[in-house]
Amino acid sequence: KRLRGVRRSMALNMARSHAEVVPVTIYGDADLHRWKTARDPLIRLAQALAEACRAEPTLNAWFDGASLSLKLHERLDLGIAVDTPDGLFVPVLRDVGARSAEDLRAGMRRLREDVQARSIPPAEMLGATLTLSNFGTLFGRYANPVVVPPQVAILGAGGIRDEVVAWRGEMAIHPILPLSLSFDHRAATGGEAARFLKVLVNALEQPDG
Repeated sequence: KRLRGVRRSMALNMARSHAEVVPVTIYGDADLHRWKTARDPLIRLAQALAEACRAEPTLNAWFDGASLSLKLHERLDLGIAVDTPDGLFVPVLRDVGARSAEDLRAGMRRLREDVQARSIPPAEMLGATLTLSNFGTLFGRYANPVVVPPQVAILGAGGIRDEVVAWRGEMAIHPILPLSLSFDHRAATGGEAARFLKVLVNALEQPDG
């Protein structure tokens, strides 16, 4: 059968990415043992991404391959990948860095409800400056997330697992969040991506509150 609607858009976007982007993925882990509860990281991920974007703004940008120009964004408008039976929706959580955790949670709840009800306006899925794929809520640890132009980066968050770690000279069991950061090497360097991921991990490893 011919693809239509969301699945057709997904196919076109993936083909465009494959044709244009020079993708590189780096990996890291965040130790969440300081959190009161470490099983619902979405809002903390959004906040940590905003902090990383302030530190390394090149990854919060749009790249134009035709003119070889880079547009940096002062605010983070975060695309959130939402899996549905009809295909992948990516609603946008606006101005993440300027909002409280409660406001972000309410905004994310509304976006999910609108996606599930198929009532989300097209404008709510435009203008993302960076994307988050929280695929670990389904299954998996690491991935090679696909950067969709004109964005420069996408973060994939895998499933949290209890792992044995060395902590203060002893063995301990901590919840570990695996992270995969893909970026377009035409627009960002490996050093910029590594620093971005380091700031992100450091932010995630801070205690709740």
